[in-house]
Amino acid sequence: MRTLVLIAVGIVLAVLFLRLAPASRRTLAAGAFTVVWLGASCWNLATGLSHGYTLAEELPIHAVLFGIPVAAAWLLWRRR
Repeated sequence: MRTLVLIAVGIVLAVLFLRLAPASRRTLAAGAFTVVWLGASCWNLATGLSHGYTLAEELPIHAVLFGIPVAAAWLLWRRR
């Protein structure tokens, strides 16, 4: 459930980044979202590791947590 919530939050943030940016700055907004979401994903990964999970357990989940919202952001950028 937490994974789905984080993916949903990431997609909502991606939409907000791109909707609030002027048309001439949407590439910058998509890049900024990618960096911000990478930071959030790393923080979430560190939290999972501090709770006793191994990197091998956490990495596939965090690849999805990072990849889906970033892919959504870049797909939205391409559409506009």
